Amino acid sequence: MHTLCARGTMKPEINAAVGFLSRFLRVKGHVNDRQVQTFSQSLQDILAEHYMHHWFPDRPCKGSGYRCIRINHKMDPLVGQAGQRIGLTIQQLYLLLPSELTLWVDPFEVSYRIGEDGSICVLYESQPIPVGMPASANASSALGNGSVSSMVDSHLSCKEEMRVLGRTSPSKSYNNMMTVSS
Repeated sequence: MHTLCARGTMKPEINAAVGFLSRFLRVKGHVNDRQVQTFSQSLQDILAEHYMHHWFPDRPCKGSGYRCIRINHKMDPLVGQAGQRIGLTIQQLYLLLPSELTLWVDPFEVSYRIGEDGSICVLYESQPIPVGMPASANASSALGNGSVSSMVDSHLSCKEEMRVLGRTSPSKSYNNMMTVSS
């Protein structure tokens, strides 16, 4: 097993998740650019603080449930808090965001599923950096090109485990929102 560099930052993963959610506000809502920026910055700050002691680059699946953003008949409280900072009610957020959304924010991977039976789609992934390797050797990417990185020692990621368990039906809609632009 490779020894992983304990990466102290979760910024690329949080940026991918926040960018994904922010696009729904921009595309579906009557939310101006300043409000979207404020929402994005607020959610980045909220998630960074929330994940601070629950980020384990050496064991990416550890804490995955804690870091999961979930909208399913209840608004995720962290998303709700960021929405309220720009004057959106929970009801308005329900109109702007998918009614069934699961967004996993894990070290080295951010993925989502819309609907309980939707496909799991990867927004962002990168490789763990072995100790002694320069940080620039970590080629992170916003996916959309169909490539899938293997995890260290060929372990399945948290979301790959769900795929193996049978969650493979096609996404219903929102296909144009699958990738994060860098």
